[in-house]
Amino acid sequence: MLKFQEGFLWGAAASAPQTEGAAAIDGKSPSTWDKWFELEPDKFYDHVGPSDTSNTYRHFREDVALMKAMNLNSYRTSIAWTRLVPDGKTVNPQAVTFYRAYFQEMVDQGIEPIINLFHFDMPWWLMERGGWEARESVDYFAAYARIAFEQFGDIVKKWATFNEPLVHIECGYMGDAHWPKVHNFKRAIQVGYHTLLAHAKAVAAFRELAIPNGEIAIILNLSPVYPKSQQSADLEAAEWADLLYIRSFLDCTVLGRFPEKLVAMLKKSGLAPVTEEGDRELFALNTVDFIGCNYYQPLRVQAPIAPNDPITGPRDLFRGYDWPDKKINPHRGWEIFPQGIYDIAMRLKNSYGTIPWYISENGMGVSQEERFAAQEGQINDTYRIEFVTDHLKELQRAIEAGAPCFGYHMWTFIDCWSWLNAYKNRYGYYRVDLTDDTRTPKASSFWMAQVAKDNGIDSGNGPD
Repeated sequence: MLKFQEGFLWGAAASAPQTEGAAAIDGKSPSTWDKWFELEPDKFYDHVGPSDTSNTYRHFREDVALMKAMNLNSYRTSIAWTRLVPDGKTVNPQAVTFYRAYFQEMVDQGIEPIINLFHFDMPWWLMERGGWEARESVDYFAAYARIAFEQFGDIVKKWATFNEPLVHIECGYMGDAHWPKVHNFKRAIQVGYHTLLAHAKAVAAFRELAIPNGEIAIILNLSPVYPKSQQSADLEAAEWADLLYIRSFLDCTVLGRFPEKLVAMLKKSGLAPVTEEGDRELFALNTVDFIGCNYYQPLRVQAPIAPNDPITGPRDLFRGYDWPDKKINPHRGWEIFPQGIYDIAMRLKNSYGTIPWYISENGMGVSQEERFAAQEGQINDTYRIEFVTDHLKELQRAIEAGAPCFGYHMWTFIDCWSWLNAYKNRYGYYRVDLTDDTRTPKASSFWMAQVAKDNGIDSGNGPD
């Protein structure tokens, strides 16, 4: 038996916009996702938008009961900014009632809530004012964060500011997967800067309120970066990818400063963000108490072809590399590389000291998962059990090597709506029926219930 330490957090992760539903009722204002679906429904898989989720807004007590039945002792989700402070100024009492009941239900059932403030759901009213490109977004977010801490800090002790800030930056300002679908690296850099500044101001508000036993974090996708070869050009490409995608966030939030080499390169290239006096001190004084680490697959890179100097975008620094020996998830197309968890853990231990952290997301998406339903309707997801087993073995190896990791959360508990992909890929321990919201346990839910009960896995534990 590979045992984990006492008090280890076994749980799952989700977000408000992907689970709550009730997208246009009880005082909630539209997010960018609500408005984008209204403007371009054809962009969304099967025309399924953000109002068609697993409807946790109505089913949260049932969902928490299912978590308890699975022996989970923690759960991470988010607050919808657009529900709690729909106009940026006024607290919505219906939202307060819902979230207090939801979070208290978790606590009453022995499930620790870890609550995140922003999971890609920018309020539409703020997007119309420039979104994260506008400096005023920083203060609006800090004010919203303070309201959340004040309203729920007596129940919730573990908080996070942002989930995967790289994603809304890269997908919204260097691609078409998030609104506003901008392709402009300089604007993306400014969005990233304001996002991290908003994080720091939220942490400052948290410190001022001094919530008893409170801790605050940021949740980052910390994919390990691997070069194609040990040749100098590939090694340099990997260093730049790590600086831009990983260290820019980790150094800022854990150490309170940005990597000097990255700052120098942005200045040289005319890409540095607009800053104000006092920003540097704000970052330095407001570092996190712990880190959430989301890990799905590694980042493999190689040297760029004919790069511009000064650079105009990431492709002048590195480009992707398709490792021919990779193990692939055939149902999603992503690489499966459990060793990545161990490598992340050693990186955190060696470069960032004793900062506590946990796996805040890890999981396996499967398209058309009904293919694997047994006659009685249960999804026989042995592939997910194998995936989690292999990653937990690497996590335990890292903990034995001194990694201060305190938990593992899978994405996700109940199949949830997933942005433009809607329900194309399913990740949950439970299947959701979109016609009537019925929750049906998959084979992995029974397996994980035993893992959580045992606080460990057999060294050979996996699908029969």
